[in-house]
Amino acid sequence: MIAIDDILVSDEVVEAQFICDLNKCKGGCCEDGDAGAPLEKEELKHLKNNFEAIKEFLTPDGIAEIERQGKYVYDVEFGWVTPTINGALCAYGFRDKKGIIKCGIEAAYYAGKLDWKKPISCHLYPIRTTKSKTFTNVNYEPRETLCKPGCALGKKAKMPVYQFLREALERKFGSDFYDALHQVAIEHFEKKEYKK
Repeated sequence: MIAIDDILVSDEVVEAQFICDLNKCKGGCCEDGDAGAPLEKEELKHLKNNFEAIKEFLTPDGIAEIERQGKYVYDVEFGWVTPTINGALCAYGFRDKKGIIKCGIEAAYYAGKLDWKKPISCHLYPIRTTKSKTFTNVNYEPRETLCKPGCALGKKAKMPVYQFLREALERKFGSDFYDALHQVAIEHFEKKEYKK
């Protein structure tokens, strides 16, 4: 376990290797789960205030579900989450010509319609964060089957998961946190080499 201020990072975040392989997983994490994407409180405002800008990138089914359920819904286990279509695909998702699930929020961001990329829980995946009263826990939790191609691609490229998710980690915790984590990772691997 790596402690940086009040953030506890599992060793796997620096040890595991991962690069999301969208061509193989097809963005399956956007429809495979027990609920929609977890949302932070400030993200509820983003969805509320920017919905019209996002709407043009959504499917008719997604829009219908959002109109029926709301822009976000409360889940007993996960808190505020995005609504889903029939308990599967995130209502903000759509499939491109290759069948890959893309995010309508992110599409609006890349089109210059808003300055918020997508929910941080999506941006960080397969890293998940949970909060206790005193700490934020940061864990690497890929899906066993769905993320298998991403794990293989990461090993092939020797890409640590924390480096692959640098932008998301900096967005969530700041660049100082990322720099500290990177330094710890360097020292961690130096110790491992020394022990051999």
